Amino acid sequence: MNAIVALAGRSPNPWPRKRSGSAPRSRSPLFCAISLFAVLFFLVFFYSSYARAPTSRLLRGSPEAPRPSRCEPRVRALGQRFLSYAPHSGFSNQLSEFRNAIVAAAILNRTLVVPPVLDHHAVALGSCPKFRVLSGREMRLAVWESAVELLRTGRYVSMADIIDISSLVSSSMIRTIDFRVFASIWCGVNIDLACNSGTAGESPLFASLKQCGSFLSGFNGNVDECLYSVDEDCRSTVWTYQNGNDGELDSFQPDEQLKRKKKITYVRRRRDVYKALGPGSQADSAALLAFGSLFTSAYKGSQLYFDIHEAPKDQRIQSIIEKIEFLPFVPQILSAGKEFALTTIKAPFLCAQLRLLDGQFKNHWKITFLTLKEKIESLRQNGPLPIHIFVMTDLPEGNWSRTYLGDLAGDVDNFKLHFLQEEDELVIRTAKELAVGGHGLRVGLVASSFARMDKLKKQCSPHKLADVLLYIEEVICSCASLGFVGTAGSTIAESIELMRKHDVCSS
Repeated sequence: MNAIVALAGRSPNPWPRKRSGSAPRSRSPLFCAISLFAVLFFLVFFYSSYARAPTSRLLRGSPEAPRPSRCEPRVRALGQRFLSYAPHSGFSNQLSEFRNAIVAAAILNRTLVVPPVLDHHAVALGSCPKFRVLSGREMRLAVWESAVELLRTGRYVSMADIIDISSLVSSSMIRTIDFRVFASIWCGVNIDLACNSGTAGESPLFASLKQCGSFLSGFNGNVDECLYSVDEDCRSTVWTYQNGNDGELDSFQPDEQLKRKKKITYVRRRRDVYKALGPGSQADSAALLAFGSLFTSAYKGSQLYFDIHEAPKDQRIQSIIEKIEFLPFVPQILSAGKEFALTTIKAPFLCAQLRLLDGQFKNHWKITFLTLKEKIESLRQNGPLPIHIFVMTDLPEGNWSRTYLGDLAGDVDNFKLHFLQEEDELVIRTAKELAVGGHGLRVGLVASSFARMDKLKKQCSPHKLADVLLYIEEVICSCASLGFVGTAGSTIAESIELMRKHDVCSS
């Protein structure tokens, strides 16, 4: 396999030269000077405006970008077929999409491009039940822009830096490639130069990455043997596998009132992902199969987009589905959570995960606190005092007054509250350990002659520490021997329940 190709200096496309023809008429010196000044002013203004343009406008506005007829030789030389997707929203949603992507890549026999962990809601899908979502191309482009920005600012953290997939890769259950290595190969850039460079987005290197992102997002259309963009989204498609219902209408459709109000014509069908995108399909010959969002959830008796939860006719895929039901955090995060439970709390405790400020949850304080109060009253009647409670909440401590949390904090005879903060030594130490660990670049495909891997690991380790507070808090809650009270409907609460089910704290 080829080494990653270094970025060659690229000069902008020259302005069209004046074609030869009849000799120009003579002009007065003053007229020529004014004309020359006007042309120079226009060029300077246009160039400065172009350089300051936001990434999305530059990418969408590059119709003259070359459209290859097939993939670059360095891509074909890998002998791999890849699958990418566009994660979005909060971490729990991104993790859910990651699991779905693993299943899709395994079914389609493709190498999964492992993305970064995006900032909370840096990219949002929209509301699928209301049929108001971003298209696959828009999602892919937004994620690419966010990934490049994380690289540029030194805050890049791979999903594989947080979630331990080493056993899946080492057992050959799946094949993966880190997004940074993938971008290096496909875009022909030295990605280690991009990591933590702090250079402006209009530098030649980032201009090349932006142009590459536009191509891989599908804005120039599909390219035979190279790129196939999956533009079917949750408005029209529910992906299935071996269910025998390929092409059938899904049970959830837009109602007539919504159709009239929003002028919606979508019809949702259940499609077998293997039949649509596997062998014999147009997509199968492409080196890269690019999905948009892969997020799904149950709604009105159906899944919004991805309904592959078992594969009884395919034991290999069934084993992968069972394996990824729970994907653990990497050892550094697990150790930090257990350490806090054992050495700071040092007693049996209850975990209260209270999501109070974000989205729909800000309107449900009453029921959230009522559930917690009922659990605590039960513990008061049956256990010793004080009751130790680990509080995991997005409500700042300064705003606890006149809430049930404030009441608990003030009753020091009956309750002892514990919580973790970003500036705590344990959190900072764990973030440093993750930066050194570099798990994302230790698993998956790299070019055999990729001699710069050590340099890449050094250059692309985050210089700005990752935000690991949420992950450590989830592990702490998995260790709560007196029980767990989570916010109804919160994906964070669902993740914690899954960790408790798999007894992470005792492993």
